[in-house]
Amino acid sequence: MTTPPPPSTPSTPPAPAAPVTAGRREWAGLAVLALPALLASLELTVTNLALPAIVRDLAASGTQSLWIVDVYAFLLAGSLITMGALGDRIGRRRLLLIGAVAYGLASVLAAYAPDAGSLIVARGLMGVAGSTLMPSTLSLATSMFADPRQRATAIGVIVASVSGGTAIGPLVGGWLLERFWWGSAFLLAVPFMAVLLVAGPLLLPERRDAAAGRLDVVGALLSLGAVLPVVYGLKRIAADGPEVTSAVAVATGLALAAAFVRRQRTSADPLVDLRLFAGRTFSAAAATLALGIFVLWGSNYAVAQYLQLVHGLSPLEAGLWTAPSAAGVIAGSLLAPRVARRIPPSVVIATGLAVSAIGYLVLTQTQGTGGLAVLVSGAVVVSAGLGPMMALATDLVVGSAPPHRAGAAAAIASVAPQFGGALGIAVLGSVITVVYRSRTSPADIPEAARGDLNAAVAVAGGLPGRLASGLLDTARTAFVQGFHVTAAISAVLMAGVALLVVVLLRGTPGGETLPADRRPADRRTDRQRAGRSTVRRIGRSVDR
Repeated sequence: MTTPPPPSTPSTPPAPAAPVTAGRREWAGLAVLALPALLASLELTVTNLALPAIVRDLAASGTQSLWIVDVYAFLLAGSLITMGALGDRIGRRRLLLIGAVAYGLASVLAAYAPDAGSLIVARGLMGVAGSTLMPSTLSLATSMFADPRQRATAIGVIVASVSGGTAIGPLVGGWLLERFWWGSAFLLAVPFMAVLLVAGPLLLPERRDAAAGRLDVVGALLSLGAVLPVVYGLKRIAADGPEVTSAVAVATGLALAAAFVRRQRTSADPLVDLRLFAGRTFSAAAATLALGIFVLWGSNYAVAQYLQLVHGLSPLEAGLWTAPSAAGVIAGSLLAPRVARRIPPSVVIATGLAVSAIGYLVLTQTQGTGGLAVLVSGAVVVSAGLGPMMALATDLVVGSAPPHRAGAAAAIASVAPQFGGALGIAVLGSVITVVYRSRTSPADIPEAARGDLNAAVAVAGGLPGRLASGLLDTARTAFVQGFHVTAAISAVLMAGVALLVVVLLRGTPGGETLPADRRPADRRTDRQRAGRSTVRRIGRSVDR
């Protein structure tokens, strides 16, 4: 007698597999990925410190001095989307290594530039090469750490590395600038890139998107062309007031930006999957990153100038005074993922932004050549407040995208803060210039000293003691007034963004990655999905 088979029961789908936990090789690879992240901020910080020496030795004008800083950031920001898409196609590790070689060579060209124009060109090449580094870094980290908690920690380490560059950049750069010429600051990149070239092939996996199509060359040119005319126009408006040329440049950039967006919507192989922005978490986190770094980079640039040109500190002394603020960002970046396991990320981010707004209010109370403690204290509060935002918002951007679009999401997570930061230097730097020029007149100081404070310091160097002292007092007072205006603007922006984060990211869980079949544009809720799945199982049971 045979035993009858058991009655059939409705089959249930298998439970999703747990994410693979990263091992020693992945964590060692993360240490390698921290190198380009560290270099990204170290280079910009060192350039800010070296700028007075560069202006003096190369006789750079006020506009050229801004371009020496800005052309790197804007060509980097304008190329990030293209490089992120290129990494999806040729391999993210390969792109990272190619970029390391190009960045090292461009750094050597910058170090030995004979004039301001040549340095601006070399800095532009550094920006294009640098745009290969961060998208590859973030996308590789995302693919290496599939576990949400480990991924959040890994991104926190990368953000902390960026902050670490801000901390050690002034110290190392200041030490170099006091002992060697300003070009030595750019040569710092060479040993970093050498280590990356040796260790990268050994510890980093290769990742690419097998379904990626051809690279949209026209779209790449449009993305770059949309950035530079707008920046050029804004700078000309700040320096010379509204003019036809400036207005045409801004309008051209905006038109190219509109053409880029239209092309991405219709292209079969877009550089940017605009469907990612349909997700509220993705778009809100990206906007928060851009605005937060907008004020941070703008204020860091102004603080570096304040310490050297108003307080008269040497590059090394200025570096020592800026190190505490970088430590605040590192602490916030590393602690934020742990705090976000118990407190919603939106609350952590909004609280940090509110703290940074208070820090900017403190910066409005600096008093010329006195009150150095007030300046440093305000900068520390600002940085400590923005650290959690940088780590958690980056994780939300990358984690809310489907895995096969990791390169595109990482590119956006990179381009948002880089573009925001570059705009911050341009816009807030231009605000300081406008206020400076409005508070000085040919009756007070020579016309040659009205470009910016760097120009005033250069002119004062050729005047007798009493005349030089009077010129510097007037110029420094005008700069400080412009600095206060930008600090007040930054405080208002941070308070406003904190409110928006509470509204737009409320209830957003941290550390979760959407499965590949759930696009951000798909707004079905988990309950609806579960309900439909139950109906299908009941239907199969009835059929049987």
